[in-house]
Amino acid sequence: MTRLRIFLTALLLIFMPVNVSAASAQEIEAKVNQALQALYQHSSAGQTLTQKAVGVLVFPEVIKAGVGIGGEYGEGALRVGGKTVAYYNVAAASIGFQLGAQIKSQVLLFMTPDALTQFRNSHGWEAGVDGSVALASLGAGGTLDSHTLQQPIIGFIFSNKGLMYNLSIEGSKITRINR
Repeated sequence: MTRLRIFLTALLLIFMPVNVSAASAQEIEAKVNQALQALYQHSSAGQTLTQKAVGVLVFPEVIKAGVGIGGEYGEGALRVGGKTVAYYNVAAASIGFQLGAQIKSQVLLFMTPDALTQFRNSHGWEAGVDGSVALASLGAGGTLDSHTLQQPIIGFIFSNKGLMYNLSIEGSKITRINR
């Protein structure tokens, strides 16, 4: 079984296009702008909350792939007052039944100054350990439930096919990078 996993992982890596170079600040900025526009198209509540947030962390392309053992990685920017103040990456690993690859976007909204300060002062912030993230779920008419609106950190996960639900960012480690 182990040899089969190694073979399938190698096969996936051979046929999966991978860009091994790190994105420049300009590339990240352009993709962050596109991701925010996609969020606003899918959710007016997302746009309203983004405007109210004290900080907005956007990972426009988080690539997740796995064959038994999986991982994900993406680079993004933290905006405060509408301006980028730092760049970050997100990474996670998982074990279990999984096969395939996907690209998704993640947006974390820091709704309180304390939540943003705690995040910015950390050296490798881990969702679910260093801070709890309430994933947005839309109710009737595209509105967010009142419990979500009261949370200090609200997360959106989406792709080009619309918002995706029942996904998790728990265990994702977010680290500041230089660009």
